[in-house]
Amino acid sequence: MRYHIDTIPVLDALKLEGECLLCALERKTELGEAERYLGASVMEPDIRVQVNSKGFCRRHHAMLYGMSNRLGHALMLESHMIETRERTEKIYKKLDGAAETLKNIGLAGRLGGKAKGPDAAVQESIEALQELAGSCLMCETIEENMQRYLHTFLHLYQNDTDFRTRFSAGKGLCLPHMARLLEAARAELGPKELGGLISVLTKAQRENMDRIQEEISWFIKKFDYRYEKESWGNSKDAVERTVNKLRGWCVGKEPAE
Repeated sequence: MRYHIDTIPVLDALKLEGECLLCALERKTELGEAERYLGASVMEPDIRVQVNSKGFCRRHHAMLYGMSNRLGHALMLESHMIETRERTEKIYKKLDGAAETLKNIGLAGRLGGKAKGPDAAVQESIEALQELAGSCLMCETIEENMQRYLHTFLHLYQNDTDFRTRFSAGKGLCLPHMARLLEAARAELGPKELGGLISVLTKAQRENMDRIQEEISWFIKKFDYRYEKESWGNSKDAVERTVNKLRGWCVGKEPAE
């Protein structure tokens, strides 16, 4: 089959033989985006416009902070703060107006429905603040990339026999990415193809969840003096891999090279 720019990363992730190739793709994308925002692109006008408008979530700010480029981080924060202050000032003015009205209404007026207008203004302000504080440019970019990778995965699964065989014999996926893959497959595949993928996926997941269960149990036994001289086998990092299998990669060895 013909390979293109999206198939190569998926094939490379499969070759890593990790607990979840989609975790590897997601993490590689995330690291690439962090480096990009802290690099020369921080000075590109179109990037600055997006950063100023959306900013980053708490997790990605922590990630950027940990990459030891405080100047690059500060440059983004400065212009984002300027735009955020302009947007919050409009919210604050609406809240101030509602506050003055509410203070003059009293309990009787509130019970009589006179607080309907200012209550609505407060609710609108809450929603505006939540939207402002909840946006993240990195999360959006990662999501766009993952949508493409899910589509590419299904394309390879349908058209590349070697990919299908290697995935079927591999370590499966984490539970969150299993759900995402099934969601994408349900939308893109026909009934026969979807049924085939489900059978392969559930078989792989059962086998690999059994494997990890054995490894985490052996990890615990190794703390019993009776098993002190026994080999650790593959269980030394069983805690990390169990967490990552259940919730997606978040601890331990990086899933992507």
